[in-house]
Amino acid sequence: MQTVHPRVLGYLGRTLSLELSAVQQYMTQASLLALWGDGGSADRFRQETVEEMQHAERLVQQMLRLGVAPAASQLKPVSIARDLFGLLQLNIVLEDELIELYAEASRFCLLIGDEANSTFFQDLWSEERQHGEELNQWLAVLNAGPARLLERATF
Repeated sequence: MQTVHPRVLGYLGRTLSLELSAVQQYMTQASLLALWGDGGSADRFRQETVEEMQHAERLVQQMLRLGVAPAASQLKPVSIARDLFGLLQLNIVLEDELIELYAEASRFCLLIGDEANSTFFQDLWSEERQHGEELNQWLAVLNAGPARLLERATF
């Protein structure tokens, strides 16, 4: 077992808390969308739930490899909105928080010469950035609205 900087362990715990918060939020929002009759969006949010759960699992595995018991200290409350547009906006905020935390953790690990954990955090950062971009693209499509879809149909 290797000695790990306590701050790296703190980053692992904080990111685990945020990933599990994201799981809870996406799962709840998927159920809400299903109640609204938007099965397609609900399915997409369920897929996001799975992806965030996979991130949480990787964090747990990393903590175990480092010889520490996983502990998510505090889950954020679920955020809901009145429509899909609002839900996406809330989720972008959560994804941005994860992106920033992974970037911060990776930078800190590089600073202390912990390349293995820096790479670990960097990989998750990259995946979360992709999630954020996908949510922003989805939001952009909603912003375009029906008029934009009609424009495409006329070409």
